[in-house]
Parts: sequence; C-alpha cells; structure tokens
Amino acid sequence: MKPRLVLACLTTTDVVARARADFDSIVLDGPDDMTVPEVTAAAKSLKAEAILFTNTLPLDAAAIAGLPPSVRVGATSSVGYDHIDVPAAKARGLVVTNTPGVLTECTADHAMMLMLAAARRGAEYDRIMRQGWRRRIGQGELLGVRVTGKRVGILGMGRIGQAFAQRARGFDMKIMYHGRTRLPPELEQGAEYFSDFHAMLPHCDFLSIHAPGGAATDKIVDAKALSLLPDGAVLVNVARGTLIDEDALLDALTSGKLFAAGLDVFRAEPDYDLRFAPLENVVLSPHVGSASKETRDAMGFRALDNIVAVLAGRPAIDPLWKD
Repeated sequence: MKPRLVLACLTTTDVVARARADFDSIVLDGPDDMTVPEVTAAAKSLKAEAILFTNTLPLDAAAIAGLPPSVRVGATSSVGYDHIDVPAAKARGLVVTNTPGVLTECTADHAMMLMLAAARRGAEYDRIMRQGWRRRIGQGELLGVRVTGKRVGILGMGRIGQAFAQRARGFDMKIMYHGRTRLPPELEQGAEYFSDFHAMLPHCDFLSIHAPGGAATDKIVDAKALSLLPDGAVLVNVARGTLIDEDALLDALTSGKLFAAGLDVFRAEPDYDLRFAPLENVVLSPHVGSASKETRDAMGFRALDNIVAVLAGRPAIDPLWKD
C-alpha cells in the first residue's frame, strides 16, 4: 500500500508525476496553492501521512494543531522556513523539512541578474525598446552605474550568499559580508567580515541581501541602515521581504539616496506594495529566484525524498528539528 500525500503547492509536471506514481495522493488542481483549511480538509479526507507545501502555507501553531494525527511529516519545497512554527511542530512530533542546497546556484544567478539590471537600468531600456525607440539616446542620457570593480556588501553569507559572492568576484568586486558568525578562511576567499552590520554599510556601493527571515532579521534594513549606505548605492533582495522596512526603502528610492533596487521578495506576497510599480529605478520580479525547471524539479524531488525517508522509518535528510 502506497503512503498518502497531500501535494499542496503548484509545482513542475515531473514532481507531480513522481508524487502520483509513488504515493496515494491528493494533488493540487486549482489555480493557486492550497490554503490551510484546504490542506487540513484534504489531509483528513485522505488520512494523509505527509504534506508537501511551500512558503505560501503558514504552518503556524494553529495550523499544526488542526492537522489530523495521521500526518507525520511536512516538507516545504523551499530553503527558508520562517513560515513554519518549528517549536510547535516539534512539540507535536511532526517532522518538518526543507530543501537547502538545491536552489543555491539558481537564486544566486537571479540576484546577480537583478543587480546588473538595476545598476544598468535594464527595465528602462527594455521599456524604451518596446515602445518603439525612434529617438537617438545622447551620451549624457540614461546613464547607469558600473558594476565591475565596485564594492559589494552581503547580508547573510550562507550557501546563497557565498554563491553570489563567487559571481561578484567575476566582476572584480571587493566582497564584504555580515553574518551571525565569521566563515573560515577557505570559505571567505578573501571577503572582509564585519561583525557589525551598520559598520559595513558605509563601504557598500552595492548591498545584496541573503539572510533568513524571522523575528531576528525583521526590518534589519531600516531607515537608519539605508542612511548609512553611500549616496547612489544599489540594493538587491532575493531573501525575504520582511528584512526590509519598505516605507524606508521607498523614501530612499524616491529621494535619490539609492540609485536603484532589484527586488524579488516583498513583505506582502503576492499583494505587494504597488507604490514600487511606477518607480523607474526598481527592477521587480515575483519571488522567482529559484524558478528554473532544473531547480524546481530538484526542490520538489528533495522534498519527496525527505518524506519517503521519514515514512520509511529513516531520519529525515533535511530536518528542521532534531531529538
């Protein structure tokens, strides 16, 4: 008899095919990811042993308490897990897992794309062309900011931060970083560590955000932090929207304090703050840092691998809590 799974998030056809082949499953067939009530109802109906979801499902203490006793494991197809109440899951004995590592390269690629597009006014250039161009651009017009040889500060030097740093080295950038702990020299590769986040900011022509979400980092990039950046700096965020005070960011972008920003994540998703939409100096994307076929397949398969391990009585591959 196959194990029973609720596949609660939109995913790739290959991940869906494996879920259907390996599990007795309820597979999402609507236009959006399942809500907590929908997941709870599906799990009760199927007597599900596992749930595969992503960061669109707030698996808080109330949601965990509402799951039927049959559910033994919840696997989020994401590296971030600030949408999961891990202590509540541990108290219930619910194994929860994530998918670290498999989306590192793709997300770092996306951060570099946003940085380049923001610095070199990519969104404006694209709009001009789609509107027909038809006018010579003078050498003093539409000037961007050079990336090569500049200084970049990285907030959060985990897997994705390190991968982004490697890409920045390809542009001969000076790498600085702030994180909870300093990396060993072989992982720093010459990057300069700042134990004080604010102390790093005056040296940053670019700031790229890769830290986890949660209470400890909520609005860490606030008005004070933005004021410490050099005038004309560029900010990129592919981590979590909660790390930024969006009112302060809007002020910095409209006042000219920041030259530009590249944003993939927002405090409210998908209903993001529409005040960003008309700004010419912002490159926007809808939380798609990991959105390549290869990476999304790898994320879904890793989540399924975690589920298979737990239901077979083996330790989870990527547990968010341990005994």
